Amino acid sequence: MTSPHPTIPVADWVTRADLVADPYAVYDRLRSESPISWVPAINKVLITKFTDCIAAEQNPDVFSSHMSYAHMIVGMGGRPMIRKDGSEHASERKAVNSAVRPRFLSEIWVERFSANADFYLEQLASIGPDLADLNRDFAEPLAAKNLMDLLGFDKTDVQDFARWSADFMAGNANVGEDADIWARCERTRAEAHAALDELLPRLRETPNNSVASHMIASGMPEESIRVNLFLAISGGVNEPQHVITNTVLLLTEHPEFRPDAEAPLDETAEQWNRVFHEVLRYYSPIAMVTRETHEAIDFAGVHLPVDTQIGIMLASGNRDADAFVNPDVFDINRTETQHIGFGEGPHMCAGMWVAEAAIGRIAIPKLYQRFPDLRVDSSRPVEWEGFIFRGMSKTPVTWTA
Repeated sequence: MTSPHPTIPVADWVTRADLVADPYAVYDRLRSESPISWVPAINKVLITKFTDCIAAEQNPDVFSSHMSYAHMIVGMGGRPMIRKDGSEHASERKAVNSAVRPRFLSEIWVERFSANADFYLEQLASIGPDLADLNRDFAEPLAAKNLMDLLGFDKTDVQDFARWSADFMAGNANVGEDADIWARCERTRAEAHAALDELLPRLRETPNNSVASHMIASGMPEESIRVNLFLAISGGVNEPQHVITNTVLLLTEHPEFRPDAEAPLDETAEQWNRVFHEVLRYYSPIAMVTRETHEAIDFAGVHLPVDTQIGIMLASGNRDADAFVNPDVFDINRTETQHIGFGEGPHMCAGMWVAEAAIGRIAIPKLYQRFPDLRVDSSRPVEWEGFIFRGMSKTPVTWTA
């Protein structure tokens, strides 16, 4: 294949199948051989080193989110704030931030997140240790319910909402331009628009603490409200659910790092926080964010022409040996605490504080308080999916009943 970027190293040995099967082996080789390289299999120039990922994320004037073509825009039927830069992005982001600041979450939402966790813990217990799947029976429905409440979708079925998220995420990652995935996105957009046709007028009449209500109060145009809610739906289920399942897998493999479930939570809170962030570093649910160069630049020894399609590989940067000691070892006691699991720069994940509260401080500790010896069931297979957004689709678990 002739490279469209003759000045950039080509990694034509990378396949999408390899990335799904074992992305970290691919990242290791890319960082070693060509840290910035054009990968024909996904038609992107990949940035794989930790410091380079941060530098690109912090330079939106060159590495722009306002891409001429993005799968996310096609799937959602519009341009959400994550595909905007500068003041246009900042004004929409401000409306969302006002609803998810840590103090606001503590005052308004922590009690709800805790009640939701308790409800789905009982659902998990009712399935029993022989049949339970952590993803299906706890992580996905809990993440969906938390997000539904936060956004304001109080009349939507949890399973439908989780399906919407999966459909939008599939569209965001549809590098193969699969027509069936676009059809799923179209169906989901229609269903979600119908829900918003009822919800938004009601919130204008009776505001509440939801993100949708904050967006309305900010004066954001309705078209932007809708597509930004679609953005939140797309990422706000997938990432929290995979942090939960990844945590249980890693604590099954490394029980020495599991906090004492019988100790008061205020005594183990810092240890749980370390678990949460090391899981995000080790198994980053968002492996890649995409950008487009709006100026030519000489970057890390490589000339990147204008309009180059870029993949910033967060998951690769989080395993970079130049940034982390023994990066392929799960260690909650490491001294290098900065990671890019939430991204970096102005487009850092808006759901970061929600995830820390709802998942890191509530769902995961409660999970082990309820099932102290919870572990992945080795008698049933674990299944992984994806490489742009990566996690387990099946996580069988067991415990002592």
